[in-house]
Amino acid sequence: MAAYRSAAGFQRVLNAVKHVCLMQRCGVIICRYSTVYDPNEKTFDKILIANRGEIACRVIKTCKKMGIKTVAVHSDVDSSAVHVKMADEAVCVGPAPTSKSYLNMDAIMNAIKQTGAQAVHPGYGFLSENKEFAKRLEAEGVTFIGPDTHAIQAMGDKIESKLIAKAAKVNTIPGFDGVVKDAEEAVKIAGEIGYPVMIKASAGGGGKGMRIAWNDEETREGFRFSSQEAASSFGDDRLLIEKFIDNPRHIEIQVLADKHGNALWLNERECSIQRRNQKVVEEAPSTFLDPDTRRAMGEQAVSLAKAVKYSSAGTVEFLVDTKKNFYFLEMNTRLQVEHPITECITGLDLVQQMILIAKGYKLQQKQSDIPINGWAIESRVYAEDPYKSFGLPSIGRLSQYQEPLDLPNVRVDSGIQEGSDISIYYDPMISKLVTYGKTREEALKKMEEALDNYVIRGVTHNIPLLREIIVHPRFVSGDISTKFLPEVYPDGFKGHMLTAGERRELLATAAALYVAAQLRSQKFLGDLRVSIVPAESRQWELCVELDQGVHMLGVSRSGNNYTVEIDGEKVEVSGEWNLASALLPITINGKHRNLQCLLRTAAGEITLQYLGTSFKLRVLSKLAAYLSKHMPEKIPEDTSSILRSPMPGSVVAVSVKPGDNLTSHMRTYGPFPRNA
Repeated sequence: MAAYRSAAGFQRVLNAVKHVCLMQRCGVIICRYSTVYDPNEKTFDKILIANRGEIACRVIKTCKKMGIKTVAVHSDVDSSAVHVKMADEAVCVGPAPTSKSYLNMDAIMNAIKQTGAQAVHPGYGFLSENKEFAKRLEAEGVTFIGPDTHAIQAMGDKIESKLIAKAAKVNTIPGFDGVVKDAEEAVKIAGEIGYPVMIKASAGGGGKGMRIAWNDEETREGFRFSSQEAASSFGDDRLLIEKFIDNPRHIEIQVLADKHGNALWLNERECSIQRRNQKVVEEAPSTFLDPDTRRAMGEQAVSLAKAVKYSSAGTVEFLVDTKKNFYFLEMNTRLQVEHPITECITGLDLVQQMILIAKGYKLQQKQSDIPINGWAIESRVYAEDPYKSFGLPSIGRLSQYQEPLDLPNVRVDSGIQEGSDISIYYDPMISKLVTYGKTREEALKKMEEALDNYVIRGVTHNIPLLREIIVHPRFVSGDISTKFLPEVYPDGFKGHMLTAGERRELLATAAALYVAAQLRSQKFLGDLRVSIVPAESRQWELCVELDQGVHMLGVSRSGNNYTVEIDGEKVEVSGEWNLASALLPITINGKHRNLQCLLRTAAGEITLQYLGTSFKLRVLSKLAAYLSKHMPEKIPEDTSSILRSPMPGSVVAVSVKPGDNLTSHMRTYGPFPRNA
């Protein structure tokens, strides 16, 4: 029996007030979309959000603006989650595993009955594209805020959707239109199509159940792994095979359709920056499309939506080659993760539009009313280690968390707060960081600033990778494809590579920070701690270690200004040195920088997040550096007998048993596809 809890508590009221205030601020400056509430547009009294995290919070925000009460569902480990605190009511639907909670249809249906919710918004993922769930809601007289079951079924099956797309005169990728029976048939089909081929889960999405194969052996392996992943992720192990378009762009069209036959395309989103077929950075519009190609893609997307009598917000995804030929990939019959950037450039609240459409209202806009107003960039901030396969999940508790919402034209869609846990049970996304500008250059500069001001402690995160992407010359010029990451970082991501000038900046900042800390330690409430402390020095000789390099520095101070001499070069560093603050806004040689001090010890160890990447330094006085040479070195831990997992997770299979012989040339299969 699901546990039910009302929202009468004082803490919930405080959270509701907090988020309403944030929403009012977002509506004008930050979010760049409007939720115009008309009291005469009667919709629903109460909506249950069958999801968690940031998308649940996002839906709740619009519901509050529309005067609609909300019900949150949650697993037992999510009982204190932000979306639970924001909602008017909350119901526990089971233990942590998704199969027993957020995918537990019986528990969610019970929650609907307990709370009297009239409609359900599924968000994305989980049950958002589950036709059986939509049917059960319909049978109980509860409105599903999304398309009808026919559209979900037709577009959720990649084989059927491709046939419908062909009939609707939508460009499709050459391939086999049936279900692949086994690995040997997969090899035969791949040979007929011609390598490379893409093996895909028929019911898949989000990059799951997808493998690229370049030969027969990889086809057999891909068939096995894709079918296993598809079965575990979607409960459907059917696969299809199609020609792999090498070096493409991933560009999608947002569509909006009502129950009266009206449909619009809301321009495109460029989603080419991916790892393992999952998006990392998106933008709207695309630098690649011209007006004619955009119109052709939009019209084909609308044609497909009308062919399945689609009625809600949806996304038609295309692969676009270097000659601007575009091919239908799939249609997502739900709200897309990256929908905020479309809201930024069109001004529409897509969640509000979905609610109005579900209630039966006609679209109030015409195609000529849909603008491209400015430029928006979205970075997906994950609890991931970007130095491992561009991002292997990390877990932990957010010991410190601060979103850069004090910056104008910045939007953060998140479902966590300081103290939240990132666990093994759910997607490790922390937030979607969105910046907006009148031009792409302005949006990119704002993203750079926002990433530098984003404070995340307690988990490993991918901000170093995100920042490197958005400042890379290829990305800035728009020369991108789905192969961007492996092409730019063929040996894996290594963090920011310092130029000579940047190295001097970093060394000088560490030295100035060290001196500021030393001076603060000598004082108590502005006075010297003890009378025998010598007069404050104005000159320091320091030894700074960075990347096994040793640098002798001279530092002089005047107020909050420090002059640091490094190898005959002078670097001017100034700022308000609040050593208790997570952020260190400073000026280096006249340039404003935002650094973060991640670690500072009495032994002179300092870890600074600079230009997105964390760097470990050691700052010592000249005497301490001399004496440290006589200290014994710490012997590193012997890990030769230890087998460590590269990422947190559950062991699902052990393919060896006692007595088996293991050889050094045995091939190891990881959780991710080769060449993906």
